[in-house]
Amino acid sequence: MIQAWHIPGSKQLLVQFAILSLASFCGSSIVQASESATGYLLVANKGDQTLAIVDPAAGTIVAAVPEHGITGHEVVASADGRRAFVPIYGNAGVGRPGTDGSLIRVIDLGQREVVGTVDLGKGLRPHCAVMGPRNGLLYVTTELDQSVTVIDPATLQITGKIPTGQAESHMLAITRDGQRGYTANVGPGTVSVLDLEAKKLVAVIPVSQQTQRISLSVDDRWVFTADQTAPRLAVIDTQTNGVRTWIELPSTGYGTAPTPDGRWLLVALNRINQVAVIDLQTFKLARTLEAPKAPQEILIQPDGAYAYVSCDASHQVAVVDLKAWKVVKLIATGPGTDGLAWASRKQ
Repeated sequence: MIQAWHIPGSKQLLVQFAILSLASFCGSSIVQASESATGYLLVANKGDQTLAIVDPAAGTIVAAVPEHGITGHEVVASADGRRAFVPIYGNAGVGRPGTDGSLIRVIDLGQREVVGTVDLGKGLRPHCAVMGPRNGLLYVTTELDQSVTVIDPATLQITGKIPTGQAESHMLAITRDGQRGYTANVGPGTVSVLDLEAKKLVAVIPVSQQTQRISLSVDDRWVFTADQTAPRLAVIDTQTNGVRTWIELPSTGYGTAPTPDGRWLLVALNRINQVAVIDLQTFKLARTLEAPKAPQEILIQPDGAYAYVSCDASHQVAVVDLKAWKVVKLIATGPGTDGLAWASRKQ
């Protein structure tokens, strides 16, 4: 069943979704550097089931919006920056026993409250939400259905499903033309290649015994996903749908994000509390940066000036100056800091 509802006293929003020419990665997002960097940083706090709306310049929380669900791990913003979509995953980690979420909350970032919901009808553990860069549709991984669910964000109606052919399809990245999607399938240790227009599975790429997180290079040539059994990052060739090479890391990696110029890839090293910087011209480690405990996800500011790193155990987001290559600010965000998104504010 699909349910669209509004909390009493809230106003219904008519939202138009602009066509984007940007990379779409769940929690590892970049926007073209020509766009304004003015916006809010959105942070999914697993510990208190809230969405923190952060002023990144001031380093302060503007509001912490209750999600009315246990628990949202990830978040994505609409193209106009007015709404956020938070899949309610459940109270466990991927592949572990616990509750199975079935809802996606819609939060008005101006009113700072939940204004709608998508009810998937049964527990599917919805996790990673990504906006289609061309069609403006909302794509959400639904792990227990081994699929990606497609939703019209204006009507909150499900418009289709795309099979991944694998269990634990946890994270999703979409090419800039909106034609291909790639899911990191944690337990199987694979990546599924999806034809988003035809809504079909194209290929399943073996990677390792277990993998985590996923992102695309800015030219969509490479897919990056982290081996969880060894300190290395898989580099998948999108032309051949096979692992082209491996990038050696100081420790096992987690979330990744490329800089808008395509030169660098940032990798969260959550076991040793560091961020690795990879030179994408050589596929070699260039440097590491110290981070608070348990870095999870990385998001690059639209103008490429700063990166934001969510740090689960420290309840903080670390702000990295991408010119000086150092952490210049720590923002206290909330318990279980995890998923990140950027909500643009028009000047």
